[in-house]
Amino acid sequence: MALPHIMERSAVTEARPDRSPAGSAPVISATDLDLTFRTNDGPVHALKGVNLAIGKGEFVSFIGPSGCGKTTFLRCVAGLEHPTGGTLTVNGMSPDEARRARAYGYVFQAAGLYPWRTIGGNIRLPLEIMGFPKAEQAERTRRVLELVDLAGFEKKYPWQLSGGMQQRASIARALAFDADILLMDEPFGALDEIVRDRLNEELLRLWDRTGKTIGFVTHSIPEAVYLSTKIVVMSPRPGRITDVIDSPLPRERPLDIRDSRAFIEIAHRVREGLRAGMVDD
Repeated sequence: MALPHIMERSAVTEARPDRSPAGSAPVISATDLDLTFRTNDGPVHALKGVNLAIGKGEFVSFIGPSGCGKTTFLRCVAGLEHPTGGTLTVNGMSPDEARRARAYGYVFQAAGLYPWRTIGGNIRLPLEIMGFPKAEQAERTRRVLELVDLAGFEKKYPWQLSGGMQQRASIARALAFDADILLMDEPFGALDEIVRDRLNEELLRLWDRTGKTIGFVTHSIPEAVYLSTKIVVMSPRPGRITDVIDSPLPRERPLDIRDSRAFIEIAHRVREGLRAGMVDD
């Protein structure tokens, strides 16, 4: 797990932040981004001509068929993959500089919790590595467990928690650093629909309380529409952006908003963008 940077703040912020000012520099900016992997079977064009700007406090979902470059783009932002063309900046820095500055938290598809450590121990581990004082480790752990509704589970082990609870613990671990950017690679993909709906609601509340900038990979159209302020639709390899949809939905979103005309219209546009990408390919 990549270890995001904690700025000099005493604890994870819980107050709703102000909106970023108009015209402010994007938190994540990609211009003509390309990535080609060299393999024994020849080059694999993972990303081609990707142009995207993500503003502070946005919730941006990436959706597209398998192999379209959604996760690859997220990994480029995290400095885990290196583009072969174009430019990419994170907080005005190169991704490698942002990674070394620990500017983001990363939540993978699997929770990735160490089974021999308690939930609290898993959350504290990166803080221990970074040398935070024990008292601050304990305070940060307490706060993020409350944020993800896992207060009282600090001394439990991962195998004692459900899959959904484990994933919430993984999110808590990423939040413990108080990095401004949270990158999430299909974190709820393996969960059943009922648990997924609940975690979607909880994630929206958490985003509203913390003001993080979130990049979220999903294969689910309803999930992308429900969560996002912006939806990035991508085509099959080579991964290109076929549409960027700014959502008109209100910030506060009950689950039944999925029955509204606005929601259905956005979902239709996403579906059409996915189809167009398949045809163009």
